[in-house]
Amino acid sequence: MNFIAFDLETTGTVPGVDQICEIGAIKYVNGQPEAIFSTLVDPLKPIPPGASAVNKITDDMVKGKPRIFELLPSFAEFCGDDPLVAHNAPFDTQFLTNDIKKHETPAPRGIVLDTLGISRKVFPGLPNYKLVTLVQHLKIPTGNFHRAEEDASYCGLLFLEMMKRISVGGQAPKIDNLIALTGKLEVRFPQIQRQPKQLDLLGL
Repeated sequence: MNFIAFDLETTGTVPGVDQICEIGAIKYVNGQPEAIFSTLVDPLKPIPPGASAVNKITDDMVKGKPRIFELLPSFAEFCGDDPLVAHNAPFDTQFLTNDIKKHETPAPRGIVLDTLGISRKVFPGLPNYKLVTLVQHLKIPTGNFHRAEEDASYCGLLFLEMMKRISVGGQAPKIDNLIALTGKLEVRFPQIQRQPKQLDLLGL
């Protein structure tokens, strides 16, 4: 199963108020990482100390980096039609959806799967289902957490381990079955056809 594991770092927790400051995504082909999309993002606002304390991203690091509307088309192209997986996917999805709608940009076309929801069914009885807890439970070698590329990598490895456990006869579960495991409805990013701006009645 080919898929994209992705993660965001943000200036806070409220989409539309707080902004994305880092995107990390890894394309997996036949169970192996094949390509990486990783970049800091200029959020066009100061990063609060509380956010910097978690992700270690500072204002100096993002100054002059691409803005989100400049990055979304290339991110969409990178992801294409492949399924996307993220840990606590609604958080990341809401941030991206807000910017996709705001800037009327292309968006990834694949379905979005939440490894948090799936992990609760695959690994019952854990004290919690934070990404760090699951990674440690699976004895996946770790370095830093709370940076987008690293967390995307951990998410991808977690997803692969879960697929091994629930595959039958070497066949990965169907997407519909994975959606059912999340306990949520199907999630996709909006596909927006950008409308030309009407400058004036003369069409100039």
